[in-house]
Amino acid sequence: MSAKTARPQGIFSHPYLLLTLTTLFWGANAVAGKIASGYIPPLTLTALRWICASSILFFMARPLLRGAIPILRRRWRYIFLCGAMGFGMFNFCLYGALNYTSAINTSIEQAGTPMIIMLLTYIFYREPITLLQGIGVFISMIGVLITVVHGDLSVLLSLDLNRGDAIMVAAVLVYSAYSVALRHKPDLPWQVFMFGLALSAAIFALPGMAYEMASGRYPAASWVTPGIMIFVVIFPSLMSQAFYVRAVGMIGANRAGQFFNLVPVFGAALAILILGEKFQLYHAVGLCMVIGGIALAETSARRRLAREGQPSAN
Repeated sequence: MSAKTARPQGIFSHPYLLLTLTTLFWGANAVAGKIASGYIPPLTLTALRWICASSILFFMARPLLRGAIPILRRRWRYIFLCGAMGFGMFNFCLYGALNYTSAINTSIEQAGTPMIIMLLTYIFYREPITLLQGIGVFISMIGVLITVVHGDLSVLLSLDLNRGDAIMVAAVLVYSAYSVALRHKPDLPWQVFMFGLALSAAIFALPGMAYEMASGRYPAASWVTPGIMIFVVIFPSLMSQAFYVRAVGMIGANRAGQFFNLVPVFGAALAILILGEKFQLYHAVGLCMVIGGIALAETSARRRLAREGQPSAN
């Protein structure tokens, strides 16, 4: 059986819809992580999430594994590193950050991802950055900065950052590197590729889960615990990651990365509605700036592609 995939149809042929749903699920993941912070330790949540997800993906990938073995043997190091970074380390940092900061903050801070992606693709691949794209990303980053310092720029001078916000900045760096690495994704069926990433994330997080349990930190016996697990396995783990991998393959990491700026929109709304978090003035300023940034950067990208005679999306 060939490891190559047929051209996807239906929802998988619409990258902007895929990215919108992806960011909705990621915004909801921040809310779920905030709820879980009082019930499940972060590495345990990360490990259980990807153990469950990889178990489901195994049954989806099993009929295709034999044909994919030659590629898996050649590229297993790449797959493990991507899974450990993008699925394992990112979510550990996110869930850890939510023990110290709000879901609104972590959602807005994820909007810093496009700038890092753009810089990395320029540094390693010399992918051009237009002036308007640069301005759009700069505006977004100012919005993120305002959120990180909670509207108080004197925090930068004293270097007295909230621990959770600092951890979330590390998470953004990790996921940006993962997004850029997807440029070299092997030619595998998405089921096999996703299974490899999820299994890698589970292996990465298992020692941390063992450490937490040895320290006496167990998931709480509550109806919240299985509810959170079911949600994070289905939506942020399986659906959003498959959608994101497909969308990056269609329009590239730079343009797909701009949609991270929708995460704070969904995350803030859900945090207010579900968690009752308070929406502060600095949240409003930061949110407006990141939304403006995505509009400016994407408009510039469309214009550049039009000049070059390339389609903007499939």
